[in-house]
Amino acid sequence: MSVRATARIVATREGLPVLASDGPLAVRRTRATGPGPDPGPGTGRGPGHRVTVVGAMSAPLGGDRLAVEVRVRDGARLTVDAAAATIALPGRIAAGADTAEPAHYDVRLTVEEDAELHWLPEQLVSAAGSDLRMRTTVELAATARLVLRDEQILGRHGEEPGTLLTRLTVRRAGRPLLDQELRHGPGAPGGWDGGAVLGGHRAVGQLIVAGPEFEEKPARPQLLGDTAVLTPLAGPGVLVTAVAADALALRRVLDEALNLTAYR
Repeated sequence: MSVRATARIVATREGLPVLASDGPLAVRRTRATGPGPDPGPGTGRGPGHRVTVVGAMSAPLGGDRLAVEVRVRDGARLTVDAAAATIALPGRIAAGADTAEPAHYDVRLTVEEDAELHWLPEQLVSAAGSDLRMRTTVELAATARLVLRDEQILGRHGEEPGTLLTRLTVRRAGRPLLDQELRHGPGAPGGWDGGAVLGGHRAVGQLIVAGPEFEEKPARPQLLGDTAVLTPLAGPGVLVTAVAADALALRRVLDEALNLTAYR
């Protein structure tokens, strides 16, 4: 039986007035330390809050529809992380069907004026036989700041990946900042694992850092080792794209990139 569940988080400068869990998505206030350096007097930004997403059951399975909705109100600062990786698993095949329905996972993030969000989930693992469609949509106000990390591990140890379709859309002040789609696994077009795309790597990730400070000092494109690149966006932000042999190597690259780009 498929699951429908939505978790909701609202952060203000004063606290977390909405912290709602549903089904397999449990959200917990963890520690009240803000992302990045202290904003300093006169900035209008409040103290930081931290929320951790804890998996309460195995999900997403085929046919599940999960969602996380986060809103960071004016001047608030929020970090959202996770207690463990998310593993996309095969679902049951209904009577008369050839395959299980795909699972859907929607993440909707809204960051208001002079607010700041660090969206730092753990890896998404695409297990063999799974079929997941994941969409992340971010709405940023003109003075909002964002750090977003996205990591995908294609198959558990020694297995091929499932089918994984992800789309990431970021808009700032109502205008597109980034809109891209990735497809991996047996349901993707041919060549996704070839030399021009992943080159046999099984860990792929990206890091987005956006904020008004990039308007005054845009980043310059640069290579980060052999399998990662930092690219300025057509707006106040940067995108780091990386592939790696495994999750540990991928995290190391993205952490180093974050040190280069955040709070410049």
